[in-house]
Amino acid sequence: MEVTLSNSTFHDKPCCDDLSNTNRITKKEQLAPQVKLIEVCAPEIAKKAKPGQFVILRIDEQGERIPLTLVKWSKAKETITLIFQEVGVSTKKLGALKVKDKILNIAGPLGNPSDIKNYSTATIVSGGVGTAAAYPIAKALKEAGNKIIAIVGARNAEMLILENEMRQVADELYISTDDGSKGHKGFVSEVLKTILQKGVLPNIIYAIGPPLMMKATAEVTKPYGIKTIVSLNPIMIDGMGMCGACRVTVGDRTKFACVDGPEFDASIVDFDEIVKRLRGYSWEERCAIKFHEGGIGAW
Repeated sequence: MEVTLSNSTFHDKPCCDDLSNTNRITKKEQLAPQVKLIEVCAPEIAKKAKPGQFVILRIDEQGERIPLTLVKWSKAKETITLIFQEVGVSTKKLGALKVKDKILNIAGPLGNPSDIKNYSTATIVSGGVGTAAAYPIAKALKEAGNKIIAIVGARNAEMLILENEMRQVADELYISTDDGSKGHKGFVSEVLKTILQKGVLPNIIYAIGPPLMMKATAEVTKPYGIKTIVSLNPIMIDGMGMCGACRVTVGDRTKFACVDGPEFDASIVDFDEIVKRLRGYSWEERCAIKFHEGGIGAW
């Protein structure tokens, strides 16, 4: 269930009518525990955004750069919509901002857009906040004339997001929760496997979510030879391919997710490397959270 924190905008006209509104939050909602949606005034990004792209933002002068996928954008309102889960210090700081607060820096749209065309039938598999990235792709593929089979998963029913939005664009929608509190009890990859075993073979599959979920999905689709695309969101810093922090191994080559991706052929992605690298700073992240939650220093 979606709980609205603030559903009203503070302007009733395009936000660029007042340049001081750029990067200002115009709307905020809580979608699930620790999962929030914000709408931000970003005229230049809203003009150019496409499905599959992302932004990198910095909350304040002391903040780190974090990537967030573009969920929605409006050229008329000149806003972009972002969804994030409060996990580390930066996302907790972002979640603490209120309507009318400003984000210091937002760069985008970044990354290559999804290859949107009529494949005939497309399956979208998403897990957790990965549904935020999957939704605009599913919507665009539907508008391109595809039949959409969507599989949406989460740890439990309370953590499901954008279910109604996905239902509006999907011809078939399947829900999966780890604890069985809604839909299939188990993983989205299991639902996909059942569908494929019944002979329902899409022409393309998008899988977006935690690395282990994408890996499991790729293992399910590989025997069928179905083109499977994953969206990778590893550690990112500059978002322009200069720092090399977002390197991933795809086939026998090193790629940078920010400029070569974020979408790659799932069958040749080294998911074990991605999982290992994402865990590389877990100790530092825990220390940072304890530091700020302990009231030491200023947010």
